Amino acid sequence: MKAEVEARRSSNSRRRKVYEGKAKILYEGPEPGTLIQHFKDDTTAFDAEKRAVLEGKGVINNRISEFVMTRLNAIGVQTHLIERLGPSDQLIREAEIIPLEVVCRNIAAGSLSQRFGLPEGQPLPRPIVEFYLKDDRLHDPMAAEEHIAAFAWASPQEIDDIRALTLRVNDELRGVFGAVGITLVDFKLEFGRVRDGDVSHIILADEISPDSCRLWDSATQEKLDKDRFRRDLGGVVESYAEVARRLGVMS
Repeated sequence: MKAEVEARRSSNSRRRKVYEGKAKILYEGPEPGTLIQHFKDDTTAFDAEKRAVLEGKGVINNRISEFVMTRLNAIGVQTHLIERLGPSDQLIREAEIIPLEVVCRNIAAGSLSQRFGLPEGQPLPRPIVEFYLKDDRLHDPMAAEEHIAAFAWASPQEIDDIRALTLRVNDELRGVFGAVGITLVDFKLEFGRVRDGDVSHIILADEISPDSCRLWDSATQEKLDKDRFRRDLGGVVESYAEVARRLGVMS
């Protein structure tokens, strides 16, 4: 495994880096219109004020995200995933990323609890979809659909498509995680535009992993996600590995 990881790192080092974020690096792909997405072990919180390197996290997130994206592709939610290339890498379709973070909430937690004084763990009457401008300098401010359309971050039709896709993803993932004793509290998605001929449409991009979801053990309410890092609960990689084990993607 170590030799394979080193070989992949060496291969990526010879490719042009297209983008580097807090948790992933994008490299040019082997074919036009493709990229290699590398999952880093780096972990950040609170607009990167808190940082750590957690060995093995990238490998786990790669496997979980591959599993989830494959399930979504199978039900007709088109994603950027083409295939997993190695322990920490995926071959993905290149897309024009829409500068929005789309959050879907099923249970009160995090900023929703803080904004509205809701006790953490209170079930919501229905899933709530929120939009945030993806801009670290501005601390990812919440955006209304009026802002999104007025500033041309996405068209009204794209907003409708994104909302519908987000709710479809929510329905599927609540079932996927619920079947293995995990409650999907909330999650963040990112979307991109791709062109097929003269037609542009929306696909799901980025990742779906314990970095981007709140996942609680359904029986004990134990947190199995990035809140373990945010709140200094410890056992971050172990909890991510437990999610992967229950999904059957890692032993």
